[in-house]
Amino acid sequence: METVDKTLSCPVCQDFYTDPVVLQCGHGFCLTCIHAVWETDVSPEGPFFCPECQMFLPSDLILKVNTGLQTKVNDFTLNRQSAAAETCSSATKPTSTVHCDHCIEKSRAAVRTCLTCDASLCQDHALLHQQRSAFKEHTLVDVTKDPLSLKCREHRDELKLFCMEEKVPVCCLCALVGRHKQHRTAQLHEAGAQFRSMLEANMAQLLKRRGEAEHAIEDLESLYTHTVNSAADFRERISDKYSRIRVVLDADERLMMQIIDAEEASTADWLEVQRGIIETQIKEIDGFRASNKALLQETNDLQFLQKLTAQNLCDPLEFAPIQEVNRDLCDPEKLKTVERLVDDLSLALSQHFPRTWSYLSSPALDSNTAHPKLEISQDRKQVYWRRQPAGEGPTPQPYDSQYSVLAQESFTSGRHYWEVIVQDKPFWMVGVTTGLVNKNDSLTRSSFSLGVNNTSWCLYHGDGQYLACHDTQEKHLTVAKRCTEPLFPLFNPCMDMNGVNWQPLTLFWIKDPWNRCSDEDQHCGERKAH
Repeated sequence: METVDKTLSCPVCQDFYTDPVVLQCGHGFCLTCIHAVWETDVSPEGPFFCPECQMFLPSDLILKVNTGLQTKVNDFTLNRQSAAAETCSSATKPTSTVHCDHCIEKSRAAVRTCLTCDASLCQDHALLHQQRSAFKEHTLVDVTKDPLSLKCREHRDELKLFCMEEKVPVCCLCALVGRHKQHRTAQLHEAGAQFRSMLEANMAQLLKRRGEAEHAIEDLESLYTHTVNSAADFRERISDKYSRIRVVLDADERLMMQIIDAEEASTADWLEVQRGIIETQIKEIDGFRASNKALLQETNDLQFLQKLTAQNLCDPLEFAPIQEVNRDLCDPEKLKTVERLVDDLSLALSQHFPRTWSYLSSPALDSNTAHPKLEISQDRKQVYWRRQPAGEGPTPQPYDSQYSVLAQESFTSGRHYWEVIVQDKPFWMVGVTTGLVNKNDSLTRSSFSLGVNNTSWCLYHGDGQYLACHDTQEKHLTVAKRCTEPLFPLFNPCMDMNGVNWQPLTLFWIKDPWNRCSDEDQHCGERKAH
């Protein structure tokens, strides 16, 4: 290995100057090296001296980098690199093999690299290197083209320690006088053992979580089968009952079938969404397991810790528990209601017409009236809280009534009824409004906040509590006087809080609601909104 020019090398680190300073006695040192000597051998107040000639220096000494000397060092290293590049370009055949630096006549392939000498060694020279007592403290590693990658770039010393605070390998000078001086450090093998143990614990945790996720998938599949089978069973039983009823009841039978279809589709869609969430969690788990498994196969502690740091795997994994499937949401209670109503029909037909579902309407949402923080689905049947980047604007309350959207259709007479599927949502608002606070106002987003004026009524649900809101009061919904303005259905999904309230409000919909033209004539002038 080429000897460093004595006039360009620091007598402390025996390497090229880095930020050289020249003392009053004429001797030069690296700025970091002279500070290291003074911090080790003398008190911070002095006296300061030259490590070469032992000359004492004034206590108010100010060290300045010698730019001329630094330029000479840079020029020398640049010329040496250019010469090495020319030697490489003159080779007749490029090769990726690392050759031994000690072979003279015929250079053989290197099998080890000495980080202390910055030299690559063949099998014979590596054995000789290990046998000589002068090289006992040298560090031999697997052969590498770039030994500097295994050294501190600031001090060019071996990376023998691991900073437990910043999670990076460091050299002894980093821990002694560098920016990791006050940090907690550990030997590489100690840190490697600690993080390997952590990764093994993570692997066990990931395996356990995968088992939980697989079990949740099995529950979802079981519930899906149960839902389909229950729907099929109810279809068969109700169809048999209707076969004994007169032809005039065919329209009612068709209505009941559509209710079952809609209920099955709604539950099946929800189960599919839950399945997708858990399958995504399984993919994430598998990804972590694969990366951890690959890391655990790395035998070199330094390279293991470098890869560990690069992949941000230094800290134990924390996961939220796999959410259990809410079986209550799949209870076919509405289907039982359908069957009971059919039985009641056979006893007292006239008492049960028309059905409540006969008044069912499914108004489309008007995206032009939606608050900017809301998102409307393409079929205009769902309204979502639009996720906002972290830290953007003030944090709204989940029950803020202004985050709403109107339906396109309004009602001026007759009975009208609609269903909204809330499922797992802990917060939501539904209600009606005239859309206008004052008659002279235009229809704007700010003019139809639910329950905060005398022209809107809403039902609010928050963590199991139900409130009827009207004219800024929380009370049972009552209408003091007849409203002369058209009423618009209005919906508020409430904001999402860290994924807890992300589910949409979904309008329940059937294909062919009861033909109620004659019934609307009968109830003309009567308004009853549910």
